[in-house]
Amino acid sequence: MTRRRDFLRSLGAAALAPSLARGLLGEETTTPTAESRRIRRIGLQLYTVRDLMKQNVERTLARVASIGYREVEFAGYFGRTPQQIRAELDRSGLRSPSTHVGLAEVRDRWRETLDAAHVIGHRYVVVAWVDAKERRTLDDWRRVGETFDAAAEEAHRAGIGFAYHNHDFEFEPLESRIPFDVLLEHSNRELVKIELDLYWITKGGQDPLAYFSRWPGRFPMVHVKDSAGAPAHAMRDVGKGRIDFRRIFAKSREAGIEHYFVEHDDPTNPLASIRASYDYLRTLNF
Repeated sequence: MTRRRDFLRSLGAAALAPSLARGLLGEETTTPTAESRRIRRIGLQLYTVRDLMKQNVERTLARVASIGYREVEFAGYFGRTPQQIRAELDRSGLRSPSTHVGLAEVRDRWRETLDAAHVIGHRYVVVAWVDAKERRTLDDWRRVGETFDAAAEEAHRAGIGFAYHNHDFEFEPLESRIPFDVLLEHSNRELVKIELDLYWITKGGQDPLAYFSRWPGRFPMVHVKDSAGAPAHAMRDVGKGRIDFRRIFAKSREAGIEHYFVEHDDPTNPLASIRASYDYLRTLNF
């Protein structure tokens, strides 16, 4: 988790070069049949292949596309301008519905961030992390909700969606409450959406379906990564662990899921990992 936070910080400035022009609304993500559905456009969170992206953005995006991925989610732009990123996406036949940013971008460079999102074609900008110093009490979480509301309102006016990506710390009880619940209660349910990380909520001891039921339509994106199970919850390629994705995705409509992003924080072989996860999801019926 610390590595992700530091990674976002190191790429934060590069994430906000110049600006401009709305992109690529996605078509329906799943294809209904009489009995089951499949994911039509499987996505990848590029944090999984960040070391390859650092070496060569263009070649890495081409490799991701060659596996079969059709959507990618950024976590920094690796020194490229938004215009350069958009050109590489177009060249690779990829779309990028979403990007991760830190709270610094929200507070200090929000207009630039939204302008960049327009150029690249993002539909959502997602806050990926809340530092420990900003979440010590439930009042802190309420203040985070207020910050999210203000950012989401500005994003909405700009035609961009806003979301928050969870880890497991949001589910550690604080003052006899679950902070994630407090955040959901104290932010605008129409404008502040959630990108639910299915690994982290599982590691946090919670059931995604319970949240889908309580907050229907609030989860337009999910991170799809697998766990070997308690107590260590070692991360696994999708389909190689114990998370029941068929059970979860059967409730995609209730949740409002539009985009499914594969992720593995530290795979031994990133390309082999994303291929294995893609192959599993490509044939998963739910």
